[in-house]
Amino acid sequence: MPNLRLSVVATLITLTLAGCGGSPVLDAGMPTLPVILDEQAAAAAISRYRAQHGLGPVTLDRSLITAASFQARANASAGRLSHEIAGSFDSRMASAGFGKRYASENLSAGSETFDQVLARWKASPEHNRNMLMPQLRRVGIARVDAPATRYKRFWALVMAGE
Repeated sequence: MPNLRLSVVATLITLTLAGCGGSPVLDAGMPTLPVILDEQAAAAAISRYRAQHGLGPVTLDRSLITAASFQARANASAGRLSHEIAGSFDSRMASAGFGKRYASENLSAGSETFDQVLARWKASPEHNRNMLMPQLRRVGIARVDAPATRYKRFWALVMAGE
């Protein structure tokens, strides 16, 4: 699968961190830089992966992109990964208009490209299970860079059912 092109707004050093393991907070309130992603290509890659497992495709959802951006920015600002850093997942999903429908979230830090982060999520049993939930049909993906932090790049994938 060809690498997706990312518009990078900062000089990046390749570091990796698998999954959602915690990392120490280096300095709360780190400066962050949103990254422009090819969200359509990311959704297509997830859809291709799901198709390999007999599942239906996903489509982009603007409110889920907003939710993913919010979470990626919160993690980048703190310089660490946490599903709870910006409030509980349930409360964030309710704010995005998804209430108690099927939903999941994958976080990661360090990967430079979407292909790299997707490979990490596939290799992680919990993250992989999230991407392969049959009920999920809509996605939002975001990356926010925090060059002064240990991991430099913070990713969030938010998925929800119909």
